[in-house]
Amino acid sequence: MKLYDSRRAPNPRRVRWAMAEKGIDDIEIVQVDIMKGEHRASDYVARAGLANVPALELDDGTAITESIAICRYLESLYPEPNLFGRNPREMAEIEMWIRRTEMMLATPLMLSVRHAHPALAALENQVPEVAETNRAAAVRALGVFDRRLGESAFIATDRVTMADIIAITGIDFSRMIQFAPPAEFTHVARWVAAMRARPAAAAGM
Repeated sequence: MKLYDSRRAPNPRRVRWAMAEKGIDDIEIVQVDIMKGEHRASDYVARAGLANVPALELDDGTAITESIAICRYLESLYPEPNLFGRNPREMAEIEMWIRRTEMMLATPLMLSVRHAHPALAALENQVPEVAETNRAAAVRALGVFDRRLGESAFIATDRVTMADIIAITGIDFSRMIQFAPPAEFTHVARWVAAMRARPAAAAGM
């Protein structure tokens, strides 16, 4: 298998982080420079189907895009440590928090960066109001996650799951625009420190 990766983008980092948590080291990594437009090259689009990273190319030539779909596929091949749930209840709860982290936190933070960081003007028709609105939405969402993390060591359950990986990679990406969770969210701060201390955090960079 081959993983088409981009070191500068947050969604490929989700996959790298999940791979590091699982100790997966037998997938070839192919770098795609999105700042040079390599993800838009005809051969890449023909292979992946979209001008997006990451993409996982299977041995039979099948391409899987979308970071969560890739991680679910990898979970089926490398089931431990479990990131998506061990039983129906866990699967549903983790999926709930995956959706919340994606829609309420990670996507707003990524949109904030894409519409505010000067270097990304080469990739995005930047609208400052989009950046501001999404930054404010992310701060509101952090209040939800702070309450949750006051009840649980990690977002979805008592261990790291895909929901935590989605959230931390979004927060880390937002450092490009000097965003940090407000200090009053003390439970988020504890969780961020714990996630950044994991060996997989370095591997995911």
